[in-house]
Amino acid sequence: MSLTVADLSEASLLQRIFPRIVAASDALVGPGDDAAVLTAADGRAVISIDTMVEDMDFRLERSNGHVTTGYDVGWKSAAQNLSDMNAMGARATAMVVSLTLPGRTEVKWVEQLSDGISTAIAELGGDGCGVVGGDLGGGREIVVTAAITGSLDGGEPVLRSGAQAGDVVALAGTVGFAAAGLAIMESEHSVGSLDQELVRLVDIQKRPRPPLQAGPAAARAGATAMLDVSDGLIRDAGRLAQASSVRIELDRDALDRLADPLRGAGRFLGVDAMDWVLGGGEDYSLLATFSRTAALPDGFAAVGSVCAGLPGVTAASQSPANVGWDHFADKDHR
Repeated sequence: MSLTVADLSEASLLQRIFPRIVAASDALVGPGDDAAVLTAADGRAVISIDTMVEDMDFRLERSNGHVTTGYDVGWKSAAQNLSDMNAMGARATAMVVSLTLPGRTEVKWVEQLSDGISTAIAELGGDGCGVVGGDLGGGREIVVTAAITGSLDGGEPVLRSGAQAGDVVALAGTVGFAAAGLAIMESEHSVGSLDQELVRLVDIQKRPRPPLQAGPAAARAGATAMLDVSDGLIRDAGRLAQASSVRIELDRDALDRLADPLRGAGRFLGVDAMDWVLGGGEDYSLLATFSRTAALPDGFAAVGSVCAGLPGVTAASQSPANVGWDHFADKDHR
């Protein structure tokens, strides 16, 4: 019989977690006290927080055989928080993690979650970032909340509100891949029936890979506005447009290039791949605007332009079905 969290005390469970987490280089005091103590080299700290809830943001098992492991949830929790720092042009420095766990949760699952967080930080390039503390509690479903801090290292934050008419809109990373992976996981197709490319899309949904070096590079290159694409290209571009009081026009040829790698999966599921490109979130790519005279940093490709006009987004093939993810309006759980 598997060991569950109900079989251990809080202290015993923490003893299994602490050896699995990486240290934060900016921490003067790490896990073990009532609070961590961090350095803030230039007197400023960037901070963000994200929550993942069982049966809303992830499902442990699906009837077609797809399983979401603790490692997957830990990786994704770290990735989405690291992406928030990236979108500000900041370097991640430390993370605190709060876990709500039903008594039935296997201890092995919690250990895997800790490994997923640590491995994601290391493999995605969150150098110097580590888990410096957190909290444990009981509840009816698994809830993972992570808060992250970052440093601007003397630079300025890149906000959503700085785009100007005439700027180039550029993207670093992929869009639609994670949404395609989710659609595959939610389909009737079993794990064993998938080819290598389809499995890769599922893996991107479970373990996204935000381009962490792109955010600071964009800041150094003079990005005028930036955000990560977590809820869909149309929805997030619209947020940038609203914050900057501009109109964003996405280029049809660029959108087609973004959709090309997904057309095989689209045929497999009978879905227009463009819907994933325009409405799919959780790739955690970066959308940024640059002056037309600026050289785009490595990893960025132009996907549109900024225009004067009523704030919003213009994109070919836009339809109400692909405007992006809303955490309260959308009921199709991850």
